[in-house]
Amino acid sequence: MTNWIILIVAGFFESCFAFCLGKMKGVVGLEYYFWGIGFLACLALSMILLAKAIQTIPIGTAYPVWTGIGAVGTVIVGIVFFHEPATFGRLFFVTTLIASIIGLKMV
Repeated sequence: MTNWIILIVAGFFESCFAFCLGKMKGVVGLEYYFWGIGFLACLALSMILLAKAIQTIPIGTAYPVWTGIGAVGTVIVGIVFFHEPATFGRLFFVTTLIASIIGLKMV
């Protein structure tokens, strides 16, 4: 059970590094490098936690769950922080992605 929690946290860090990338897009100078350091830190933490989680979770399950959490989280980050559109289509497919992640966990 612990490695599932670690995997979920790793997926959240994947969304965090995408957030940092989004922030890097609109800044220059020193702030750009600060967000770049945040990106690298979140990337490293995400990968390290994923590597820890796959010690007991099969990679064929862990990797899709990790990327799914990151994808869903990144869509939410885009909508909330970067004012990307929350269209019916985007929300529908994010919902199907969540259902697929749950399905992988169940099987």
